[in-house]
Amino acid sequence: MTTPEARPIRVLIVDDDALVRAGLSMILGGAGDIEIVGEAADGAEVPPIVAERRPDVVLMDIRMPGIDGLTATERLRGAGAPPEVVVLTTFHADAQVLRALRAGAAGFLLKDIPPAELVAAIRKVAAGEPILSPAVTRQLISHLSVGGADGRADRARALLGRLSEREREVALAVGRGRSNAEIGRELFMSVPTVKAHVSRILTKLRLNNRVQVALLVYDASL
Repeated sequence: MTTPEARPIRVLIVDDDALVRAGLSMILGGAGDIEIVGEAADGAEVPPIVAERRPDVVLMDIRMPGIDGLTATERLRGAGAPPEVVVLTTFHADAQVLRALRAGAAGFLLKDIPPAELVAAIRKVAAGEPILSPAVTRQLISHLSVGGADGRADRARALLGRLSEREREVALAVGRGRSNAEIGRELFMSVPTVKAHVSRILTKLRLNNRVQVALLVYDASL
């Protein structure tokens, strides 16, 4: 008995540089399990392409003419059943990237990422895993989070107050950049139980992914 082949990961590439789009398309298209379903040079072109071709992942440049990648990301993630968004940047710690993460992007990639790592990152995002490593998460947030100057800390603490004690422990561990396996070991839980807690946290706090949980924990200065 044969099993059906898995559906390829559908990717939309958004970048105003035609050479960058061509390079990304060549790298990802050669992976075998990734299908490039479209390209766009401006954020304004993204919504109709997404509606028509239903990508699983959108690789989104930040700086583009017309509608930039940050605005396009916010609009996409605010819509129903949005694709995962990965922002592209040439900066390792950029306040604009933080805005994209708050909007619900699954993470960010540097444009000089090795091809094999790019392919692996797309696979992870398509599987529901953010592509910020714990080290990058901590560095980005510690460099860019502005704390509670605008009332963000109070709001973050109020949101975290909605969680049960166990969920709060899991959220704090996510904020420290721990993987599900590491959280399980620290809190004496199975990995499926950790995943269930993370899922409930996202639902209760109306967040898109665990990167946003980490941002919330740092906003709350916890």
